[in-house]
Amino acid sequence: MVMPDDDLLGPASVNEGLGMTRRANPEARMPLMEHIRELRNRVVKIAVAISIGSVIGWFVYGHVWSFIETPYCRIPQPVTVYGGHGCSLYVTGLFDAFFLKLQVAIAVGVVLTSPYWFYQLWAFIAPGLYKRERRWTYMFVGTSVPLFLIGGTTAYFAMTKGIRFLLDQVPDHVHALITIDTYLSYAFAMVAIFAVAFELPLVIVLLNLAGVLTHERFRKWRRGIIFLVFLFAAIFTPSPDPISMLLLAMPCVVLIEAAEVFAWAHDRRKARDGSLAYPGLTPEEVAEYGLQMPHGEVDARTSQSSGPS
Repeated sequence: MVMPDDDLLGPASVNEGLGMTRRANPEARMPLMEHIRELRNRVVKIAVAISIGSVIGWFVYGHVWSFIETPYCRIPQPVTVYGGHGCSLYVTGLFDAFFLKLQVAIAVGVVLTSPYWFYQLWAFIAPGLYKRERRWTYMFVGTSVPLFLIGGTTAYFAMTKGIRFLLDQVPDHVHALITIDTYLSYAFAMVAIFAVAFELPLVIVLLNLAGVLTHERFRKWRRGIIFLVFLFAAIFTPSPDPISMLLLAMPCVVLIEAAEVFAWAHDRRKARDGSLAYPGLTPEEVAEYGLQMPHGEVDARTSQSSGPS
């Protein structure tokens, strides 16, 4: 397997992690088994880091669980099955409480160590990427993580509205016996759907950068895309109440409009100094990849650079 040249490789730390140097391996070749060993080593490092983070999560479980159950506890609680008022969730098995604590601890470990295992994954992938591909990856990660967090935060505050709506459907003289598994399933579905939905504008931006979705095409499809956003929110929001649906759909529409503005600006810049034959590539990148510019574009650029005589 052939790796890119020196100027296309990542930081020196990545090369050290691969256990190879340019002096010892001038052609930057790496056998398949070396890739497998490198992947194994990084997976082991990630597993150890998550295990350490999970131990920390085990000891802060009380604080984390209080944060998790807050959306449910904001709702005025009815009289519980065992009498009295309070924020009550139930377990139905002997080992449920133990496995709940274990799951929360592992989740905390994954979140706490995310910068480290993100770096390990990047250090394994980066040496095989070109500069342009690495630039796109930086943009993707730097944008997707904040959007994911914004979507998850919106879901966290929207959960109370959805739970209240669902509990209001319980008839009089009927006790809602909400188990922890049921509540966690609902919470996970809300956070996952909101977080993934907030990534949609980033997909539009990447498609535009790749030359697949132009602003002109997007402008023609705008109404259909917005309709599909509301349809997605109506179908996939775990709670059927309209407030949760709007809390998902409206921010997505705003972000999609922002993505359209980006597509318009990018297409305008590309039309001014980019290649029409190779969308998304500047003339320098066309030359870097060994491609040939069409004669019409070359002549147009020559006349623009020479100016009026």
